[in-house]
Amino acid sequence: MAAVRDVEIDPEGTFKYILVRLQRRGGGEQRDIVRGTKAAEFHNHIFEKVNPEMEKLGYECKCLGGGKIEHNSKDKKIRVFGLSTGYGKADHSVTVEILKKEYTDYEITWSDDKK
Repeated sequence: MAAVRDVEIDPEGTFKYILVRLQRRGGGEQRDIVRGTKAAEFHNHIFEKVNPEMEKLGYECKCLGGGKIEHNSKDKKIRVFGLSTGYGKADHSVTVEILKKEYTDYEITWSDDKK
């Protein structure tokens, strides 16, 4: 699982994100990852890109929900909020903990706000 990065999000802007649980086929170790991009019009577009990539590596994927990320690299701030109509709201507190591992010098917050 070390080959898979915990976080892959756009370096700037406000965009949709999903929280994905990876698991080795047949059970065993599992891990949650965060993926987000402005290129995705809908949350399922992110999952449709991530799922085949992870299947090639031998993982099963489950989307745990989604939301939005506001990434301000200049001020080193990330805000996690909102929800996915299709997948429901991700546990933003889990997302923030994952983001903190990657963006150690950032101020990272979350809320249940829609905007």
